[in-house]
Amino acid sequence: MEHLWTPWRSTYMKSGKHASSCIFCDAIARNDDTETLIAYRGQHTFVILNRYPYTSGHLMIAPYAHVSTLNEATEDALDEMMRLVRRSETVLQDAYHPDGMNLGMNLGRAAGAGVAEHIHMHMLPRWNGDANFMSTVAETRIIPESLDETYSKIKQAFDSLRDRH
Repeated sequence: MEHLWTPWRSTYMKSGKHASSCIFCDAIARNDDTETLIAYRGQHTFVILNRYPYTSGHLMIAPYAHVSTLNEATEDALDEMMRLVRRSETVLQDAYHPDGMNLGMNLGRAAGAGVAEHIHMHMLPRWNGDANFMSTVAETRIIPESLDETYSKIKQAFDSLRDRH
């Protein structure tokens, strides 16, 4: 039997927060962007790193409002989300130089949403050949850098982009 060690998951499992509260609302309320991995705060929306990424640079864009459907979100929040998607594309290009990007949103638990009560857009860089044998054979992803390193890159890229505008 194969064993894959993922000790960082125990913090998540022990917290109990994943079952009873909203990770996005909790991150906003904590006001500690480095700890919560919020890389950018807009007027209506924010960018946060995925704490359990599929690849380095996997981020999410979400409104501050706790809404579960696009119809519940304000026009201002939806407009800003799409502007942040475009800005995030630039940030990920600058930080990682990927060959492509995945962009997606799952609305509702049946659609695969892990946090169905708070809409959010996933965005992640992809590279030719990054679906290696580990993903195919062992159903395992290899993440080549720590979240701290990813956060530093993404935060710096957002700050640099803000300075250019």
